[in-house]
Amino acid sequence: MRRFLGLCLVLVLLGCSPEKPHFQSIDLTGADYAKGFSLPDPTGQTRSLADFKGKVVMVFFGFTQCPDFCPTTMSELAQVKLNLGAQGDKMQAIFISLDPERDTPELLQTYMGNFDPTFVALIPSLAELPALAKDFKIYYKKVEGAKPANYTLDHSAGTYIYDTEGRLRLYARYGQGVAALTADVQQLLK
Repeated sequence: MRRFLGLCLVLVLLGCSPEKPHFQSIDLTGADYAKGFSLPDPTGQTRSLADFKGKVVMVFFGFTQCPDFCPTTMSELAQVKLNLGAQGDKMQAIFISLDPERDTPELLQTYMGNFDPTFVALIPSLAELPALAKDFKIYYKKVEGAKPANYTLDHSAGTYIYDTEGRLRLYARYGQGVAALTADVQQLLK
């Protein structure tokens, strides 16, 4: 009888444990990379993850002259923010430039404004970029054009998602869609 009661107690306690959230994105909880950044925004102010504590932070690496991945992703992040309704102010999109040679502060400010004026662009120096990309496991490569100034960049096109405490939690693949991203952010806001 004691064993039966003990088994019942264990089952009851297991039933009370919180359910692990189900994410659409790749769960990176506990990863030992992409822990943060300390980079200037277009105004010259140095920003870090700690500046956005209390918000779900979505970090995307790209460049303003990107013809497809970058504007699509930023548009999707703007839609996620709209989908969150009243909780939209608890989501922060951050765009880190992979092209500091051409992505001037003025250009980045305008570019972000095309998607959402609260989105933040960050600009690493050319010297900082390789180590930052390595830490975030971001691939990027300059692809020469017909003229030196007409180059493009091949690059990774996923989004890192941090919880409200600044911990890396998810990686969203490009093309995952607004509904999946919105659901993941809502889970992290619970």
